[in-house]
Amino acid sequence: MLQATVQRSRGSEFAPLLRRVKEEGLLDRRPGWYAREIAVNLAALAAIAAGVLALGGSWWVLLLAVPAAVFSARTAFIGHDAGHSQIGSERRLHRAVGLFHGNLLVGMSSGWWNDKHNRHHANPNHVDKDPDVGVGALVWTQQQAAGREGFARWLTRNQARLFFPMLLLEGIALKIYGWQYLKELPPAERRVERRLLAAHLAGYAALLLIAMSPVQALVFALVHHALFGLHLGMSFAPNHKGMDMPYDGDGRDWGHLRRQVLTSRNVRGGAVTDWLLGGLNYQIEHHLFPSMPRPQLRRAQPLVRAHCRTLGLPYTETGIIDSYRQALAHMHEVGEPLRRSS
Repeated sequence: MLQATVQRSRGSEFAPLLRRVKEEGLLDRRPGWYAREIAVNLAALAAIAAGVLALGGSWWVLLLAVPAAVFSARTAFIGHDAGHSQIGSERRLHRAVGLFHGNLLVGMSSGWWNDKHNRHHANPNHVDKDPDVGVGALVWTQQQAAGREGFARWLTRNQARLFFPMLLLEGIALKIYGWQYLKELPPAERRVERRLLAAHLAGYAALLLIAMSPVQALVFALVHHALFGLHLGMSFAPNHKGMDMPYDGDGRDWGHLRRQVLTSRNVRGGAVTDWLLGGLNYQIEHHLFPSMPRPQLRRAQPLVRAHCRTLGLPYTETGIIDSYRQALAHMHEVGEPLRRSS
């Protein structure tokens, strides 16, 4: 009887907050805001492409790899928001926006991203269910680390210091994962995604090869993708690494509120932080209300923080540098037993 009462109490923890958020209109769609965001982003991408064509005969063109990486990440953020149905009320609109920004402009499969990211949102930081903390190049628990052998074992011992250098490969890896995922899609969706990914690859290569020599084009592409992966990785890394990690059979009672709040970390900052991190610095609010439009997250934060305070629930928020420090400290701790045994 006591356990049932606790479960009902935990289940009702989120309801008052949801009701207040709805009353404030914070879940209302913001199509006008997104239309402006998309227009500005497309204008910036067009200006960068024009700059590449104008400067392509000079090595100064490499300077444009920096804004190219920044606005590629901005494009990915719009695709991310479309995957969460934040923009409008129609599913077809979100699919079209996601395919256009993800597959065509960035060259990353929106189908792959949505599948992976939705599983992450359902069970954030869950050792057995969240694909973002599964065993890969990096590992996130000492139990995962214990099974590493050979080069992977060396990598785990040093993963904290190698983390940021490894992010330089993430931009290319994201595209490879998308191509590999295509076989999982239904035939009709697979054809659409494959054609758009191929169009991105052909268009990107044509732009660079028209503007510059093959060697310059290769260097530009490598720098662009390295900075793009670094930017995306630095936007996502502070959000969960080093936070609570549930696992099957841990005996804890996780309602929606606790599952999202206790596994997420916010990053403090102003308008510049919001812009650079694509609103992902409001990670707690985003996880509690994944369909909430990005510009509403800042307005929701005081409500969420106050509600957590009322429940005595930790609400984790830190600066950008400290968020990376905590994430790296967690990765360093995971590799500690391997360093002791080496």
